[in-house]
Amino acid sequence: MTTKTQQVLTSPEAGTKIGPVHNYTEEQAAQIKALREYTNTLILPDTDPYYPWELRWLDRPDTMPRYMRASKWSFADAQKRIKATIEWRRDFQPDLIPPDEVKIESETGKIIVNGFDKDGRPIIYMRPGRENTPTGPRQLRHLVWCLERAKDLMPPGQESVVILVDYKSTTLRTNPSISVARKVLHILQQHYVETLGRALVVNLPMLLNFFYKGYPPSSTPSPGTRSMRFNPDLLELIPASQLDADFGGSFAYEFEPDSYWAQIVSACGIAKDGTRVEKHESINGSKSSPTSISGTSHDSEETVSISPGEHGADDISISSRSKALDDADIHSTLPTLTGSV
Repeated sequence: MTTKTQQVLTSPEAGTKIGPVHNYTEEQAAQIKALREYTNTLILPDTDPYYPWELRWLDRPDTMPRYMRASKWSFADAQKRIKATIEWRRDFQPDLIPPDEVKIESETGKIIVNGFDKDGRPIIYMRPGRENTPTGPRQLRHLVWCLERAKDLMPPGQESVVILVDYKSTTLRTNPSISVARKVLHILQQHYVETLGRALVVNLPMLLNFFYKGYPPSSTPSPGTRSMRFNPDLLELIPASQLDADFGGSFAYEFEPDSYWAQIVSACGIAKDGTRVEKHESINGSKSSPTSISGTSHDSEETVSISPGEHGADDISISSRSKALDDADIHSTLPTLTGSV
């Protein structure tokens, strides 16, 4: 019998090759650099309290490439989209949400970050059946907090996450409304572009299965999107040692709210006020203070150099239907992706 553990997995399995690979032509690299230069015309003055955090996000090596890819390399569209996200981040401040503000939302484990797939993507487990709070803004902030923690845990070169939605024990009461799903859809599509690498759905009830199949497509997929897969063989995508035993893995994780929360907060170096713990090791391995800046300078050129993954950009097969992860897919999935946001 496998021994249960409360230890959260905050790094991929040894030997994991990060994927998918994003290679850029000289023209594309020039566009990425030009987009970064454009954001210099939008950035807050350095006297603004949020300036260090805005600069930190702009200087992440994945930010500009993701917006160019999401815009299908239309520079004007990328400018529009990144400007909207900059404005949203100033208002929402996703990187500064204090842990205690959203901790109550995690008490049942309805959304947890734990483990990595075979390409080194952090896994976000969502269990709508464990809903524990009434619908409200804090649920949305908790989801965003979890997305930010998953990004904190990404190994160098990784830009996307896996969302695994388990409908087990889900009821009409715990299933969020379409209006709430629209808010989540907007945030994921507009402000976390190219971040949803895979959406895996298991234990789908018959009623929702009908809803998925009957929901018409509303747009074409953006480049770089991955597949939504229903009841897939998860061990094809996730190492057994990284997959929760509830889903066929060998990782016998036992959720305990205080232990889980403390481990995630510590692993990501989150201070009580939402800033970063001083001298916490950042995602690129350097030591950083709560307001230090990681990444490149204003005028630097963005580069990406990562190894091929075992399941790359072409892995978009779906067990029950063949369809890219487009707006309609996300729209129909996200009523329950949020764990009742």
